Amino acid sequence: MQPAHRQLALVVVNYASAHLLGRNLVSVEAEARTVCPDVIVIVVDNWSGDAQRRAVRQVASAHGWILVESETNTGFGGGVNIGMARAITEGASDALVINPDARIDGESLTRLGAATSAAPMALVAPVIEDSDGRTWFAGIDLLLEDGTMRARRKRLAGDEAPYEPWLSGACLWITREVWEISGGFDNDYFLYWEDVDFSRRVVAAGGTLALVEDARAVHDEGGTQRAETESSRAKSEGYYYYNIRNRMLFAVRHLDAAGVRRWRRTIPRTAREVILRGGRRQLLQSLTPIRAYVRGVRDARRIAQQHGRDQGGRRWS
Repeated sequence: MQPAHRQLALVVVNYASAHLLGRNLVSVEAEARTVCPDVIVIVVDNWSGDAQRRAVRQVASAHGWILVESETNTGFGGGVNIGMARAITEGASDALVINPDARIDGESLTRLGAATSAAPMALVAPVIEDSDGRTWFAGIDLLLEDGTMRARRKRLAGDEAPYEPWLSGACLWITREVWEISGGFDNDYFLYWEDVDFSRRVVAAGGTLALVEDARAVHDEGGTQRAETESSRAKSEGYYYYNIRNRMLFAVRHLDAAGVRRWRRTIPRTAREVILRGGRRQLLQSLTPIRAYVRGVRDARRIAQQHGRDQGGRRWS
C-alpha cells in the first residue's frame, strides 16, 4: 500500500442507510485491515431522524467506529469535509472516501495505495461496477461546450472538443496532500456534481487524477438513489433535482461568461436527459420526475441569472 508511516482512514457519509453500513462497511473495514491493520473508521451521520440515529449509533458502537453526529443534513460534500477533518485530527495521512452502498477488496485497496505512494498529489479512484458486474464508472469526461457527460471509452481520436475528466466520489482515495491543496469539497452542491467540482479544483491546484483500472469497487446504486416506484431504473427526486441544478452551479463557478450562456441555453435539454436516466415508464407512475424537472430547471436558471447580474447587471434571457 503505502510506506509504514502512512495512516489510512475509511470515511463514510451516511444518510438513512444504517443497514448498508452493517452490510458493506464491515466488509470494507475487514479488507482494509489486510492492508493497514490499524485503519481508522469514521462515519459521519447526516441527520435523518431519531430511529436512524439510534441504528447508526448501535452499529458504530458494535464495531468500534468513530461516529460523528451531524445535527443537520450537510449533504455529501459537507459530510466528507466533516469526516476528513476528523480523519486528519486522528492522524490519518490517507483516506478512502466510500459510499455506504459500496465495497472494495483488499487487493484493489493495495493498488490504490500504491498509486498514491508513487504520486502523493494524485486523486485516485478504482473502476466501479454495479452489483451485477456491469461497469458503472470507468472514467467520465465533462464536455465543456454544453456540460454533458461522456464515458472515457467514447473519446474519439482527433476530436478537439474541450473536456475535463473527473472521478466519482463513490470511492476515492484522497491523500492529505491532495486534500490540503484542494481545500476540500464545496458544500454548496449538497448532492451530485461535487465530485466533478472537486476533481477540477484538484487539477487546478497542481494535483492529478488517476483511474486505477486494475482496482475494482462495487457500487449498489439502488441502495441510496432509487425512487419508491415500480420502475427499477427510476431515481430519487433529489437525484434528478440536484443533477439539473448543480450543472449550472458548476458553470458559474468555473466557466467564463460565454460558457455560462452556452450551458444556460441547454438547460431544458440536459434536464430532460437527466430525467430519462430513470426511463420513460416512471413518467406514467409518478409525478416525482416532473416535479424535480420543474424545480431543477427553475433553480438552474436562477443561478445563471444571478451570476449574470453579479457580472455586470445584465439580465440574460
